[in-house]
Amino acid sequence: MEKSALQIARSTYKPKMPVALQGSCVVKEGAPTQSVGDQEEIKKLFPNTYGLPVIEFVKGEKKEMPAFNVGVILSGGQAPGGHNVISGLFDGIKSINPDNKLYGFILGPGGLVDHHYMELTADIIDDYRNTGGFDIIGSGRTKLETEEQFEKGIEILRELGIKALVIIGGDDSNTNACVLAEYYAAKKYGVQVIGCPKTIDGDLKNEQIETSFGFDTACKTYCELIGNIQRDCNSARKYWHFIKLMGRSASHIALECALECQPNICLISEEVEQKALSLDEIVTYIAKVVAKRAEDGNNFGTVLIPEGLIEFIPAIKKLIAELNDVLATDEAKALDEKDQIEYVKSHISAENLKVFESLPADVAQQLALDRDPHGNVQVSLIETEQLLAHMVEKKLDEMKAEGKYVGKFATQHHFFGYEGRCAAPSNYDADYCYSLGYNASQLIANGKTGYMSVVRNTTAPASEWIAGGVPITMMMNIEKRAGKLKPVIRKALVELDGAPFKYFAEHREEWARKTAYVYPGPIQYFGPTEVCDQPTMTLKLEQSK
Repeated sequence: MEKSALQIARSTYKPKMPVALQGSCVVKEGAPTQSVGDQEEIKKLFPNTYGLPVIEFVKGEKKEMPAFNVGVILSGGQAPGGHNVISGLFDGIKSINPDNKLYGFILGPGGLVDHHYMELTADIIDDYRNTGGFDIIGSGRTKLETEEQFEKGIEILRELGIKALVIIGGDDSNTNACVLAEYYAAKKYGVQVIGCPKTIDGDLKNEQIETSFGFDTACKTYCELIGNIQRDCNSARKYWHFIKLMGRSASHIALECALECQPNICLISEEVEQKALSLDEIVTYIAKVVAKRAEDGNNFGTVLIPEGLIEFIPAIKKLIAELNDVLATDEAKALDEKDQIEYVKSHISAENLKVFESLPADVAQQLALDRDPHGNVQVSLIETEQLLAHMVEKKLDEMKAEGKYVGKFATQHHFFGYEGRCAAPSNYDADYCYSLGYNASQLIANGKTGYMSVVRNTTAPASEWIAGGVPITMMMNIEKRAGKLKPVIRKALVELDGAPFKYFAEHREEWARKTAYVYPGPIQYFGPTEVCDQPTMTLKLEQSK
């Protein structure tokens, strides 16, 4: 590939790692674990991988190991740092035995099922160190969930002599990893399965997983863009910018960007749900802030909107739940799109039908028809930023007629999503991801399966980070997906009693009235640590307890 000057300079960066992984290490086991919910059901579904202990790696004596091969899969949406997970995994298995080999399955889990793969050699790996994207082997959204897929997988794993499979993905992908680990353990196939926590959304975290990789870089990328817009906003002083931010259901990205950039308004979906706010109440809140700023002569501002906002408005959330059940039926699946809409209208409750018909036609259609492979509403396709801007404009017209608003209102709309998914990883993500991959090699060497690679204490210097593993079953509960009850990893939403949200809530009224913008600027890779190596404000606030 042709490389930019930054890529060439960046390729020489040596990621920092926990001391425990710098040399030989041994396992320190904790107490047995249980799932976060539905313990009896999860235990029955995963008898071979349930109740395992959380483990930590500590310094120890080097053990000689025979050569073994490892497979790796990039699953789901891209996140900055995936290449460093693979680099760390490669270096880790080579440190155990130089004859070990790493195979990458092409275009995600489908590559395992269809036997599409390539050996990842040192020359290939070196081209991708500290780079963004998943293009080294590509990614895909094929779900590993059927016995036929598992058996097709074991064929190629045996053919290549693969001892362990590392699946790099989000909550759904790691749920599939857990199911695969259980299946291979039950069959005594001798293949280990290890997960790595990836997603820019930030919703794959818990007491053991501080953050999912890619969140840091994606937020820093969006913050640069928001800062640029805020500077333009404060220069032209004539537009309200409505900015929707990727993040799927959770509002972690929107909250982090608000903490970093101090916009006039940031909506938090989880708060909307807790307060049971209607769409009109949200619009009224925004309109009142616009009117207050107009009183000061400030007919401009910024509004941050989380991607999943629409499905957290209680009335719409209730509608979506019923739509999911109706559209999951065989009868509905057999219809074309036009007939599906009519089918939906005739099969949902009168209360939900009223909400459905109150929405703009395009929004109603997106709620009813657009689903991802896991059966979820594709909230990224719903232009919430334009919907809110249009409704705020109408509300302001009403307020002007009543003498409650005297300003001018013009808008610009933005959706920041793909801009952040493949950015060159920040120093934090470069270090964190490399450590996760290297750590996965140690989980494999110690015979673990059904584990997630975890690295904690990451607000401290990297040498003080704590490496280890957590059983994936520990994070699971039972939820309804596409009309069926299934074991899944519980998503982590924004905690309204958590330090990051509390800090935001304490300052948002000030940010709403004043122009208190912060301009973070682009990600810095070379320079003082206070500029280049800082974690997110979310993580710093969470760890400051």
